[in-house]
Order: sequence, then C-alpha cells, then structure tokens
Amino acid sequence: MRNFTFYNPTRLHFGAGQIARLSEEIPPSSRVLITLGGGSIFQNGVWQQVEDALSGHHTSRFAGIEANPQFATLIRGLEQARAAACDFILAVGGGSVIDGSKFIAAALCHPGDPLELLTGTPISAAMPLGCVLTLAATGSESNGKGVVSHAGRQEKLPFASPLLYPRFAILDPRSTFSLPPRQISNGVVEAFVHTLEQYLTYPAGAPLQDRYAEGLLRTLIEEGPKALVTPCNYAVRANLMLCANQAMNGVLGCGVPHDWSTHLIGHELTALYHIDHAQTLAVILPALLNERRAVKQAKLLQYAERVWDFNLGKSEARIDAAINATRDFFQRLGVPTRLGEHGLDAGAIPQILAQLQRHGLTALGEHADLDLEGCERILLKAL
Repeated sequence: MRNFTFYNPTRLHFGAGQIARLSEEIPPSSRVLITLGGGSIFQNGVWQQVEDALSGHHTSRFAGIEANPQFATLIRGLEQARAAACDFILAVGGGSVIDGSKFIAAALCHPGDPLELLTGTPISAAMPLGCVLTLAATGSESNGKGVVSHAGRQEKLPFASPLLYPRFAILDPRSTFSLPPRQISNGVVEAFVHTLEQYLTYPAGAPLQDRYAEGLLRTLIEEGPKALVTPCNYAVRANLMLCANQAMNGVLGCGVPHDWSTHLIGHELTALYHIDHAQTLAVILPALLNERRAVKQAKLLQYAERVWDFNLGKSEARIDAAINATRDFFQRLGVPTRLGEHGLDAGAIPQILAQLQRHGLTALGEHADLDLEGCERILLKAL
C-alpha cells in the first residue's frame, strides 16, 4: 500500500427530513446565494423545504446552471453574488450545480480574472459552501474538486483545492425520486466508473480498498436497475446515493494507484460533442479495458471473479466475460456504449486526439504509458 494523507472536512446529513438542518448549518447573519439547475426542485418539494429552513435568512436565488456548467453562466452567478453581497453559497442540485458553485465560491475571493482559476492560478481563498444533493452521481458534495465547461475554448477545465470542500452536505434520498430515467442511469454509471478508476489498475497490497470497491460495484449492479423500475423506492435510492458519495469522497483511493484515462478522454467528447459525461464514460471504458487488458490483467481477473462471479475457464475468456458484462450492465441501464450511437464515426477521432494533445494528455494511465496511439486504438474500439 502506498503512503497517503486523508482529509475530508465535509459533514454529511443523510436521510429523510435532513434539509431542515440548513438552519443549524448556515449562520443566521449570512447572506446566502442559493444556486440551482433546472426547475425540478420546485415540483418535488425540495425548494419548499429549503425555503422553510432558511426563512430567517437573507437569500438570493440564481438558477439555470447547466449539466456541464458553463463558464459564462457561472460568471452571471458570480456577478449576482457580488451585487447581493453574498457571503455563503448553498448549492441545491447535482454535481454540476455543486461544481459551478465551487467555482463561484472561489471566484468571489479572487481579485483577478476568474478564468485564471481554471488555467493554473492556485485558489487561495473561497467563500463557505454547503449543498443539498438532488442527484447521486459525482460525489462532488464531499470533495474539493470541480469541472467547468468553456464553450468558446471547447474545453472542460478542472480545478481543485482543499478550500472548496463543502462545509456540509445534505443527502435526502427522497430528493432523487423525481429524476428522469436518463439521469438515474447516468448517475449509476458515473459512480460505477469512478469506483473502477480507483480499482482496475494493478495489485497494490491494499485488500481493504479492493473489497470496499468491490462492495460498491456489486451494490450498484444490484440496485441500479431497481431504481429504474421503482424510482420511489427509498431503500434503493438511499443505497445508490451513498455509493456515489463513497466512490468519490477520497477514502476509496487512499493508498492505491488510479487510472483516470476514461474520464479524461470522456471530457474531450463532452467538450466537443456535448455528450453527457456519464455516457462518454460508458463508451470509453469497455474499449479502454480491452486495449489495456495486458497491463491490467491481474486486476481484471480479480474483477471478473469478485464482482461478476466469473471464476472458471481460461484467463482471457474470463477477462472477455467481465468486459462484456460491464458493457451489458450499462446497456441494461439504457446507456449507449458505442460512439456510433452518438452519431460519431472514425472521422471524429483526429479531432479528439488533437484535443488530448493540446491539453498535454499524452501519457495517461496508472503507468503514464498510454500515448496518443493507444488512445486512437481505444477510440477505434469504441466505434
């Protein structure tokens, strides 16, 4: 096991009725910018609970943060927060709303061009942030990372700082009951791939982390399809919400190697072609596992046995079965797993590779040995 330092200061309030605790978490003297996505929270009762909990607070509401939050939209939110002299940010939504709110929190304390925070300037201060989660997927509610899309640059720009951990996160599974099937499926896929990216590398003498990852994966496989059939099943939604949180709150990746290649290639697909982030992961991951099967052989065999119960036959056949089972799982959730299903053919590959090169992503993977030629083979396998 590798050395590691773990830090996570986010307080989680998990379960039904926990939105009422907003009044305890946000000081009564605060001027709160409440950030939102679309209008679903006004139909499912979440907004009413937030409004009731903050009835004694000064609030300013900023709505319209998109999936893959756009820089231009967030600048409008920043301007509104400054005009209202806000000193606390409350994100009510999924990972995109939370990521966008983290950027606003940092930009409020930055004296220069906000774009600098997405292009290498360290974050030195941030307004306090809390969140009410309404979509279980990214784990952004309890980590210090975010991604912002910039349409003019055709880029997804990541940023991170310990200053951006939310002070608290409220996870009420009932707030996810009204999600459409596409968002339910996307959330399950994203949590699943997050987990695999911290697991499917090479043995690192970390059996606890391995078993933890395998438990998350098996739970997602069991519970994910149920959420599509019975979307208001509290127990199912609670398990999915906690899985997504635990996949990206930092614990799972302690002391083990990571491989974020699927995510990084997927980001380019979203930036160029506006494909849902989770759906890019479902396209790239099976192809990447096929391309990298020799490098990942030991963990792929472990994945085949412990997650999919494939423990008979030759090694290559078991690896094939595990990769095919992964693709089939995504398809059972209704998520496409081929570039062609998104209207892309081999003609798109040079543009994707050019973006990877532009961003310096030419040595990916747990061994930093996945070059552009390897990425090209992955993309061809994903057609």
